Amino acid sequence: MVRQANQYGGRLTPVLIDVTDQTSIGAAAAEVASAVGDAGLAALVNNAGVGMTWPVEAIPLDDLRRIYEVNVFGQVAVTQAFLPLLRAGAGRIVNIGSIGDRLSLPYGAPLASSKWAFASITESLRMELRPWGIHVVLIEPASILTDAVNKVEEDAARVLREMAPSDRELYADTYRAMTRRAIERENSGDDPDVVARVVLRALAKKRPRTRYVVGKDGRLLAFLARWAPDRVFDAMRVRLFGLPKKFGVAAASLQGVAR
Repeated sequence: MVRQANQYGGRLTPVLIDVTDQTSIGAAAAEVASAVGDAGLAALVNNAGVGMTWPVEAIPLDDLRRIYEVNVFGQVAVTQAFLPLLRAGAGRIVNIGSIGDRLSLPYGAPLASSKWAFASITESLRMELRPWGIHVVLIEPASILTDAVNKVEEDAARVLREMAPSDRELYADTYRAMTRRAIERENSGDDPDVVARVVLRALAKKRPRTRYVVGKDGRLLAFLARWAPDRVFDAMRVRLFGLPKKFGVAAASLQGVAR
């Protein structure tokens, strides 16, 4: 455990957790239990998460498993470890998801699918914990400007290097276009403080909402994901991320080369 309590005026004690390590989670839960005693825990905010973009055809399965280890299994493991304390303290759970749990983007399946899974788990948990008066809230950020935007660019370069030559030939151009547009959108995103304020609201309100959408274009995207027909929404996403607009254009190009 690493602590820097003095940095926060002695009011906070940071406890570092590796959400993919059950020993780390168990040790953190035991330490928190020792600190809070019978009073239990007022709240748990699950904020761990990693992003990743890959063509589904090309993604190494170990990479896909890793993102689920952090974004899904790790979050569940932490929740399980702290639920006895939350039950004792009549606390609540706030899960940080993504607007991606309502819609999928091209090459964004690794992140979006893990967030869809986490959103589904959150919804089930919300109903399961009603008998103990434990609110379970999902926060769905859209475009938020953080240091992670630099990681998107670095990860995209790594993905292109690691793709098999045959996959790179098929996907490199459209993958570059997508990541370039995605980085542009993240760079114009809202300040992370907007998420922090919503987390505080979800923690403080006597009866919080079940979901909060926050961040640039979040409400618009949530509306379109719910009401726009699939084909219409597909066309909008294709245009937004710079993919070829004509259906079958790649197949036609390959046939032309073959002839």
